[in-house]
Parts: sequence; structure tokens; C-alpha cells
Amino acid sequence: MTGDQRRELPEGPTFDPTLLALTVEEAARRLSVGRTTMYALIRDGAVQTVPIGRARRVPVQALSEYLGRRMHFRTERTAA
Repeated sequence: MTGDQRRELPEGPTFDPTLLALTVEEAARRLSVGRTTMYALIRDGAVQTVPIGRARRVPVQALSEYLGRRMHFRTERTAA
């Protein structure tokens, strides 16, 4: 592929670090997973959500906790 044939990719989404709770789609983008995977994580209880009005939001802290558990689980498996 030559330089002329390369297509321009849009810049990635920018994240607002001041947000405390995200939509499911925003949370999925933060984890670099699809919507279906994000909904499965929520359904299975791996990621907590909170109701806000008629919507459900994913607290940013819930994503951090999920990743922390995954990292801890991974280090335990490699140590065994």
C-alpha cells in the first residue's frame, strides 16, 4: 500500500477526565471492547452500574476496580 492509498483514520475519541459516570458505550470505548462485551460484563456482575434517572451509568471507579481484579487474577495465575 502506498502513501497515496492510505486512508486517513479519524482521531480516537477524547475522554473527559472529569466525568464520574459513563454511558455503556463510553465505558466500552474506555476498555476497548464492543458494546456486546460491555453489556455481558454488566450482566455477569463484573462491572457495576448505577441508575441515574431512567438510565444506567457505569462509574469510572467500577472500570478501575474491574481492571484491578483482572490484573490481580492474572498475576495470581502466572505465579502458580
